[in-house]
Amino acid sequence: MEWKFKKPDGPNWPKDENGEPVAPVYLKHISGGPLDLEVALNLLDAYDIPHVGEYPNNGEFGKLIFGQPPSGIEIFVPETMLEDAKNVLSADVVIEDEELK
Repeated sequence: MEWKFKKPDGPNWPKDENGEPVAPVYLKHISGGPLDLEVALNLLDAYDIPHVGEYPNNGEFGKLIFGQPPSGIEIFVPETMLEDAKNVLSADVVIEDEELK
């Protein structure tokens, strides 16, 4: 697998008990315009969830020619943060009664 944004051993990538980087796991495929990708990545960044991406098929070539990958992008996050990342991108907002007052 070839990483396109940053390697999963950067300063924010969590480490396991042996000091090795936690394995990246598949989070989501994002297709559509560049705004869809930017929103998802910025949400992950806002919650300090590191991520890496991979352009499937010839997506990197399409990004070079057209400015965006025609087949979308695959987003990967650390295995230990998968549930948090899913919750952040699910957009399920729960408003507590106390916040309404």
